[in-house]
Amino acid sequence: MKTQEKIAIFPGTFDPPTLGHLDVIERGRHLFDRLIVAIGVNSEKTQLFPVELRQQLLEALTKDWPNIAVESYTGLTVDLVKRRNAVAILRGLRNMTDLEYEFQLALTNRAIASVDTVFIMTNEKFGFTSSSLIRQIAALGGDLNKLTTLLPESVIAELERRRPDIVKPFD
Repeated sequence: MKTQEKIAIFPGTFDPPTLGHLDVIERGRHLFDRLIVAIGVNSEKTQLFPVELRQQLLEALTKDWPNIAVESYTGLTVDLVKRRNAVAILRGLRNMTDLEYEFQLALTNRAIASVDTVFIMTNEKFGFTSSSLIRQIAALGGDLNKLTTLLPESVIAELERRRPDIVKPFD
């Protein structure tokens, strides 16, 4: 009897992708036969990188891991889970604030769609990293070269390349 492939969805905006994201992806790929890194598209949010660029960056960063796929999606994550026949949603946790929010979301996903969530605690060196903090540093003209412990080199290069478009003037 053939067993069903165990697929998980790791959703997020990944704007920009961080080493914390890669840490969760790298560890999560060992838990499932296939892990889909799912870039959520929310037209109501201002994005630093276009979704196509985020997908290219993540594909390049995960190219050596054959059981990783990267795709973008719109709508509810639980609908993507159903379309891909996934068994779980994978989420990374950095701190207690994440835990409270993610716990509520996981309970809701289980109640409305019978989808379980698997949590991975991020490596402690990424416990304070967030894409929104990275966006703020870039927008306010911070030294991006000091972010080498938080961001892949390819992401730093893209931030540098796009810096004229993202720096916000001071009032």
